[in-house]
Amino acid sequence: MHSVSISEQIIIGEGRPLALIAGPCLLEGREFILQIAEKLIAVAANLHMPFIFKASYDKANRTSVESPRGPGLDEGLELLAEVKAELGCPVLSDVHSTAEAEAAGEVLDVLQIPAFLCRQTDLLLVAARTGRVVNVKKGQFLAPWDMKNIVDKVESTGSKSLLLTERGTSFGYNTLVSDMRSLPTLRELGYPVVYDATHSVQMPGGLGGKSGGQREMVPHLLRAAVAVGCDAIFVETHPTPDEAPSDGPNMVPLDELEKLLQGVLKIDAARRSID
Repeated sequence: MHSVSISEQIIIGEGRPLALIAGPCLLEGREFILQIAEKLIAVAANLHMPFIFKASYDKANRTSVESPRGPGLDEGLELLAEVKAELGCPVLSDVHSTAEAEAAGEVLDVLQIPAFLCRQTDLLLVAARTGRVVNVKKGQFLAPWDMKNIVDKVESTGSKSLLLTERGTSFGYNTLVSDMRSLPTLRELGYPVVYDATHSVQMPGGLGGKSGGQREMVPHLLRAAVAVGCDAIFVETHPTPDEAPSDGPNMVPLDELEKLLQGVLKIDAARRSID
């Protein structure tokens, strides 16, 4: 498996510590973002987990045209650059178009390709050519082995800086299911695998004008994924999820995150001891 360097200090891959990608769904405001990022950095440091801060400058695939989308590219990248400069942690955000990729690559350490866009060839190629790490979320409509074609597209640019994320598969209307067989299948493609615990419990469009979710299921799926084996975990979190402008029903309350991760790391250690 290729190891992927996010920064000089953070390397994700076989034999490396379980990494944490976490943050709120949307960038909500400077003070809020700096405070939550600082808290997450402290949690990760307490647990000795490599950490990448995640927040989206634009959620372009919201259920309703009236749903909040975030501050947009320019303001969002400026804020993420501030998080990176002031707090010293790598940053990740979603990139939705080729036009965004070059500017995003100037700031972001990881360019994330949303699940609905994972087959967009031009977007994958442009993102990979920035030289930044690209995290591709497996589409809800794809089998894990279908990601081989996506890997080939990224590799065609000469890039080996790739993460693959499992975030659930469509299972009937407004429901997703996590097939844990996906994790070893994705790892066989040669790149580190991320398990997105919070989007895996999302119920797309489940509340009519917005998505629902089952946040109470996040701990169960996260423990299962780490027991099977993954290289990083992705958790959206918020101090008051029910008041969050996006994805509140599937986010973990911030004050519950550290305890959840403590248990997850015990499972990860047990899995590593028998591999």
